[in-house]
Amino acid sequence: MTEANISTNISVGLHDLERGLLSSLTTLPCCVFFCINVIMLFTLRSKSVFRETCRYILLYNLVLADTLQMAVSQILYMMSICRITLPYPVCGILVMFANLTNEISPLTLVLMSLERYVAVCYPLRHATIITIRNTEVSIITIWIFCSLNILIRVLLLLEFPFEELQRLQLKRYVCNTFLMFLTPVSHEYDKAYTCFLFVSAFVGVTCSYVGVMLAARSASTDKASAGKARNTLLLHLVQLGFSLSSTVNNALLLLTSKTVSNRVSLLIQNALYILLFILPRCLSALIYGLRDQTIRPILVYNLCCQLKLLAVTAGAKIYP
Repeated sequence: MTEANISTNISVGLHDLERGLLSSLTTLPCCVFFCINVIMLFTLRSKSVFRETCRYILLYNLVLADTLQMAVSQILYMMSICRITLPYPVCGILVMFANLTNEISPLTLVLMSLERYVAVCYPLRHATIITIRNTEVSIITIWIFCSLNILIRVLLLLEFPFEELQRLQLKRYVCNTFLMFLTPVSHEYDKAYTCFLFVSAFVGVTCSYVGVMLAARSASTDKASAGKARNTLLLHLVQLGFSLSSTVNNALLLLTSKTVSNRVSLLIQNALYILLFILPRCLSALIYGLRDQTIRPILVYNLCCQLKLLAVTAGAKIYP
């Protein structure tokens, strides 16, 4: 997925003060969102009810993938800001890991949608179909499937004449996915895989949503449960839409670079980075953490404790 870890390309002509301001405006919300996700992960492991409930296990996997993706994206962004060059293998590892974590999210959303579908449409069989073992096997299968995709990308790189590698590296300041498209085959494979992934995820979530809506009209279905499941699946569609929106980042950057000045284009790039890459990675924790009545009180308590701890730490630094 080519846009999963695009770092904003900061022009060499920018002054140090401008680069510092841009990095501060971008890094601050990223740090806030990252802390929220980490607290959410801690919350989901703090109680046995979360560790032993399938939908919370899936949610943990979703938030974990989003948190890792956010961290790697910010690392790549900061290297872009500081114009740091990396050895090609190190850059390749970061890019591939970012692609891996970015692909986990839509597939996990499909599993979460199927879990809600089974809970509403087959309530008597839910406990036998959606078990902890089956959930863990499904999560492992997702990671293996996405890892195989990364392996294929690596194998496609073998067609490239690596004697040109040093020349390529010296011309690039930014480590991003484009450095992995060394052959036309790699680029075409990426586009085909991205389309397949998101079309499959969209069909899976949409079919689950339609199935729950049809079940909600049945007289034998719990209306309240069906309504909650329908709203949950609608949120899954919104999340999937946010993930899909990041794939249009390159097209938007290309359009802005041709229509506005370089300085304005850089500001737009930073805004898109926040809106399309950072903010969606925090939505899972916020949506489910504040919406779920079981998670909400514990998450709010943990967040408040962390805020108090930060305030005490800051006060200790000011008044030693």
